[in-house]
Amino acid sequence: MTTALIFWASAVVVLYVYIGYPVLLLAWSRLRPKPVHVHAGEPPVSVIIAVRDEAEALERKIANLRSLDYPRSHLQIVVVSDGRNPNTAAVLRRFGRIVDAIYVRRGGKAQALNAGVEAARHDILVFADVRQRFDRQALRGLVAPLADPTVGGVSGELMLDAETGGGSADIGEGLGGYWRYEKWLRRQESAIGSTMGATGAIYALRRSLWRPLPADTILDDVLAPMRAVLAASRVVFSSEALAFDPVAPSGVELRRKIRTLAGNYQILRLEPRLLNPFRNPVWIQYMSHKVGRLLVPYALMALLVTSALLMTTSAFYALAFVAQVVFYALAAYGAYLSRRDLRPGEVSDQETREHSVNELIKGTTTS
Repeated sequence: MTTALIFWASAVVVLYVYIGYPVLLLAWSRLRPKPVHVHAGEPPVSVIIAVRDEAEALERKIANLRSLDYPRSHLQIVVVSDGRNPNTAAVLRRFGRIVDAIYVRRGGKAQALNAGVEAARHDILVFADVRQRFDRQALRGLVAPLADPTVGGVSGELMLDAETGGGSADIGEGLGGYWRYEKWLRRQESAIGSTMGATGAIYALRRSLWRPLPADTILDDVLAPMRAVLAASRVVFSSEALAFDPVAPSGVELRRKIRTLAGNYQILRLEPRLLNPFRNPVWIQYMSHKVGRLLVPYALMALLVTSALLMTTSAFYALAFVAQVVFYALAAYGAYLSRRDLRPGEVSDQETREHSVNELIKGTTTS
C-alpha cells in the first residue's frame, strides 16, 4: 500500500509540473490577467556586460549595441573584464570613450556585475551576455514596460537558431521545442504577475531594485529579478526585446542544465523568503515552476523503483515499468548519437569559456 502511494504521489508531481501547472496558468491568464501599461520612450540606460577572455565576441557585441535603434546619447556601455586579458584590453582600447571599461580581479560573473552596476550612470540597468546579438529594436522593447510603475524588471526573449531555421537537426529541434515551451510559461506568468526570473542574455532592472550579488552567485538572472519580486515589483516578459543565439552543442547544453539546477538550489539558500507564501507574492508560481522542477528527478526515480516493485501485482504497473525502461533507453541512445556526431574539439572549445561544472556546483555550498 505504501509503495503504491509513493508511485501515485510521484506521478502526480510529474504530471502537475508539466501538464497541470501549464493548464492552471492558461486558465489564470485568461480569467485574471494583469495588463502592463507600456509606453514608447527613450530613457537613458546603462548596458552592463561581464566578459572573460572573449575579445572577438566582445568586438561584435559592442558594434551590435552601437547599431541599435536607440539614441547613442542615452546609451552607456559598461564592460567589466573579469581579469585583465591582453586581447580583451586591446579591444576596449580601440573603442576608447565609447565604452566604460572596468577591470576587476578574477572572481566570477557576480563580482563583475556588481562592479558594472557601481559604474552605471543611469536608473535603468540592462544586463547582457557577450555572445548574443540584439535586434535593432531590442532596447525599445525592453524599456517600454518600465513606463508602468508596478514593473521593476523586464526579461527579453532569446531566439535560438532552432527557432529561426538554424542549428543542427537533432540538438536544435529538441532544444528549440523545449525553449518554446519554457517561453510560453514565462509569457503566461508575466500575464498574471511576474516571470520566475529573466533571460540572462537580455534583461532590464530598475537600479533602485538592484542588490549586490553574493560572489558565488550562479544564476544572477534569477536571483536579481526574484529579489525585485520580493520587493513587490513585477518582472514581466517582453517579446519585443529580441536577442539571437546559436544552439550550443549537446555537451555544452548538458553543462548549462547542470549549472541551472545547481543555481536553483543555491537560490533557495540565498533567498529562503521565496518559500514563504506570506513573503513571496508569486509563491504558487515559484513552487510550481522552480521548486517543482527540482522535485521531478526524485519523483521520476521513485516512479521507476516503485513500478518495478509493483509490476508483479498488476499489468498496469508492469506496463508502466516497461514504458519507463524503453523511454530511458531511447533517451540514452539519442544522447549517444548526438555526442558521437560532435566535431572533434567542439565541446572542449566551449569549455574554455565557462567555469567547470564542479566549480558551479561547489558554489551552492560555499558562503
